[in-house]
Amino acid sequence: MRQKKTPMRMCTGCGEMKPKKELVRVVKAPQKEEGDAPQISLDLTGKKPGRGAYLCRSLDCLKAARKSRRLEKVFSCRIPDEVYEQMEGEIASDGQ
Repeated sequence: MRQKKTPMRMCTGCGEMKPKKELVRVVKAPQKEEGDAPQISLDLTGKKPGRGAYLCRSLDCLKAARKSRRLEKVFSCRIPDEVYEQMEGEIASDGQ
């Protein structure tokens, strides 16, 4: 019997390839109208529609991605500080 292939994704914070289940997805939701601000959030279920990027479930990787602006490059938009703070809170509560 063949083994199932585990999907691998790269963390945008540390750059390591890890199994998809070990990472958390960050999503830029599709815009409803042209003038709307982009909606960026954590997708803990992995089912939300939109452009995705992956991060390790650690605050260090989120801080590294924030410092180097990697998520902003992936999503081609500026991400407000409030969104980063909200993601930090969600990752901290998810890790407990």
